Amino acid sequence: MTHATRFRRPSPRDDRLPLAGLLALATAGFVTIMTEALPAGILPAMSADLGVSESAAGQSVMVYAVGSLLAAVPLTAATATWPRRRLLLTAISGFALANTVTAVSSSYPLTMTARFLAGVVAGLLWALVAGYARRMVPAERRGRATAVAMAGTPVALSIGVPAGTSLAGLVGWRSTFGIMTLLSLALVVWVILAVPSFPGAVRESRLPLRKVPAIPGVAPVLTVTLTFVLAHNLLYTYIAPFLGPVGLADRVDVVLLTFGVASLGSILATGALVDRHLRRLMIAGCSLFAAAALLLGLLGDVPALVYVSAAIWGAGFGGAATVLQTASAEAAGAAGDVAQSLIVTCWNIGIAGGAAAGGVLLGTAGSGSLPWWALVLVAAAFLVTVTSRRHGFPNLARRLARDQALSPAARPDEDVTPV
Repeated sequence: MTHATRFRRPSPRDDRLPLAGLLALATAGFVTIMTEALPAGILPAMSADLGVSESAAGQSVMVYAVGSLLAAVPLTAATATWPRRRLLLTAISGFALANTVTAVSSSYPLTMTARFLAGVVAGLLWALVAGYARRMVPAERRGRATAVAMAGTPVALSIGVPAGTSLAGLVGWRSTFGIMTLLSLALVVWVILAVPSFPGAVRESRLPLRKVPAIPGVAPVLTVTLTFVLAHNLLYTYIAPFLGPVGLADRVDVVLLTFGVASLGSILATGALVDRHLRRLMIAGCSLFAAAALLLGLLGDVPALVYVSAAIWGAGFGGAATVLQTASAEAAGAAGDVAQSLIVTCWNIGIAGGAAAGGVLLGTAGSGSLPWWALVLVAAAFLVTVTSRRHGFPNLARRLARDQALSPAARPDEDVTPV
């Protein structure tokens, strides 16, 4: 498209969030996380049906992450000019296709191909959701809209995955993936009815991809994303081996539930505060996570304090995705969609890197070393956040001054997405 379609921005006088559309985006995130994490709870049945070892079946999670990692940036750039709702519907339809193939396939290679496809569309969807939510509301409520749109992630992790695992025990793992297909198809209808359509980028106005990380503030946000998520997955991935020596091997589910409930509370608080306290929220998140890691490192052999640590950790982690994506979008401005795809890439590197590094530490220094290395990484994230007060994580006064510096004439009627 060579001429952008103009659309009316929401009126600042309208105090209501477009919840129907934002919750549709949140449900898309829920489907994404459920599709990614569900195999972890059904590995024995999945491996038996596919005729492979549990270790081989577990690679269905890894290949999903690889698909997201490889696809997020190039696909976001390649589809920059697509109308946003068409792109969102394409991604959701991709989940329906991938989960259908997973549900019916008896071939391990075909199943892995479907999982890779699911990861590819996940990378595209995650790069799209936050920016989409921000375009649906006035500037002063963009952070809150992002928080609502991102709520599907903690709901999936704390409630959806355990419920899906239990459901798989009742109706079978294939039927559970089939239900995910039906949910995706219902979501397609929901998006058509409730989510507005926005134009893609104007081809002539797109910023070269290589220049996006050089935008002031983008690099610090990416650095914090990588170190924070790396610290989280270093510990989260191997929480079961860490809990075993302290006699909580059979209580891993309760510890993770504690973490998940605290995460839900965190994202609710983040949604209420992120528009005015973005910098403070990131500093608080890092501080809470660091306190939890320190407590686990020093007193991780005290069962009661493990639950306290899990709650503190969840409170620090739950709102992080909203804060980081909001910071990225505000720093990148018109280059927001590709900046979001870089956030997705750093997030997936953190997931894969945390699993790999944690495995090495587990085999060499033992599980007791995990909280200490997580503490080092989150301390690095804290330092970058604190020192990025001008760009990346500015205080409220600086953000307001920046917004006021843009006259109404300087504000475009459409967002510009780079390649």
